[in-house]
Amino acid sequence: MSKILIIEDEIAIADLEKDYLELSGFEVEIETAGDTGLLRALQQDFDLIVLDLMLPVLDGFEVCRRIREEKNVPILMVSAKKDDIDKIRGLGLGADDYMTKPFSPSELVARVKAHMARYERLTSSHQKVNDIVEIRGLKIDKTARRVWINGEEKAFTTKEFDLLTFLAENPNHVFTKEELFREIWDMDSIGDIATVTVHIKKIREKVEMDTAHPQYIETIWGVGYRFKV
Repeated sequence: MSKILIIEDEIAIADLEKDYLELSGFEVEIETAGDTGLLRALQQDFDLIVLDLMLPVLDGFEVCRRIREEKNVPILMVSAKKDDIDKIRGLGLGADDYMTKPFSPSELVARVKAHMARYERLTSSHQKVNDIVEIRGLKIDKTARRVWINGEEKAFTTKEFDLLTFLAENPNHVFTKEELFREIWDMDSIGDIATVTVHIKKIREKVEMDTAHPQYIETIWGVGYRFKV
């Protein structure tokens, strides 16, 4: 049974999320403070973490940053804050998704299932051995989920790796942000595509010599993005 950790200081919300996730077949644990949630996330193995932004002791940003330093577990950040800057910051620190409160429990369950299903597929043992993509100094090892640029290895989060690989495997095709969101996150964008923009920015910072004049991922203004070959 897949295990989920909820780090949420509002007990009523945490209990509601727990009930719906357990009804969907997940094993769920709850922590109500940032420091205890971080400790548990690092010491135990969870298949996904639902992380609130506003927490006592340590906020969700810091918890996310420190988890991501050591683990690649999917992180779904939730918050009552609706500002794009908070979404961008959370995603930039390594969160895989961002949901704004209030949201329906069924939407939470749907997103949890989508993230976990994709993560399980990508980390399953039946992937091809030495499945490599190489383009002009960029090397992507799909089996080991590792990336090198001109011989130097770069660290990527789960979604950054997925997005880069998808674009590299579909060169010269222009994808809209909505299309990329559906492909990588396995769900509709529901009008929120800041996730894609932030992940493209983070990828460029790691693979491009000059982010203002990218040689790999090109912005097609008014449309979306294209991987150049």
